Amino acid sequence: MTVNPLLSFNDGNSIPQLGFGVWRVADDAAEAAVGEAFKAGYRHIDTARIYGNESGVGRAIEASGLGPEELFITTKVWNADQGYEQTLAAFEESMDRLGLEKLDLYLIHWLQPKQGTYVDTWKALVELQKRGRVTSIGVCNFTGEAIDELIAATGVTPAIHQIELHPYFNQAELRRYDAERGILTQAWSPLGQGGELLSDPEVLRIAEKHGASPAQVVIAWHLAIGNVVIPKSVTPGRIAENYAALNVTLDDNDVVALNGLDRGAEGRIGPDPAVSDFA
Repeated sequence: MTVNPLLSFNDGNSIPQLGFGVWRVADDAAEAAVGEAFKAGYRHIDTARIYGNESGVGRAIEASGLGPEELFITTKVWNADQGYEQTLAAFEESMDRLGLEKLDLYLIHWLQPKQGTYVDTWKALVELQKRGRVTSIGVCNFTGEAIDELIAATGVTPAIHQIELHPYFNQAELRRYDAERGILTQAWSPLGQGGELLSDPEVLRIAEKHGASPAQVVIAWHLAIGNVVIPKSVTPGRIAENYAALNVTLDDNDVVALNGLDRGAEGRIGPDPAVSDFA
């Protein structure tokens, strides 16, 4: 039996460690993809306002027949919607599209350091949690210094920090920062991009050793080092294959070998949150 571990948040709640991401999935395709994810066993779905597919995710939830207590749904406030009142309004719009009354996890999508609204945005998330509209709150693409600002301003520590993270960019320092504050680390683009990571000789060697696919090996690495991980696919076979990574157990030597693939800043795919502002 495939078991998806539950990791504990610092607020007393928990999250399924393996989730299903829908970045760059069109709204009409999201309904089918999330439906396949539910069939495969996923119960944790990660979307965002900017993805343009919250309605598709909502339709899949409605069609699934699964109750709120069986699911874990995440969405995010986009950069252009940051600010206290703007965030409260954006949240209600996201909930309408998702067809939900209460959300499991709401995240600030990007730091936006020059915009300078992240503290007010965080205060809105804290308020939504106090009102009982959101169970847990967190951030994406922040720096440690900015997270410390949020904590100092509100006394509330994010439950989770979602960042770009894969073996070529393993973010060891930021993961240590998160762990020191009891913050879970979540990986986006967990398989890298463009297929380079999945054809890396070391990944292929470990995949052959375990009779697993390269994607399963990389997902198993994330699970082994304690990341929450949200691989994406729209192909039913790969959706099921990725979920089956829960049955792949790497040994310590495998983990060390995959840790050794880190390229530091050169391995980064996306923008650097410390300096990037975009609408």
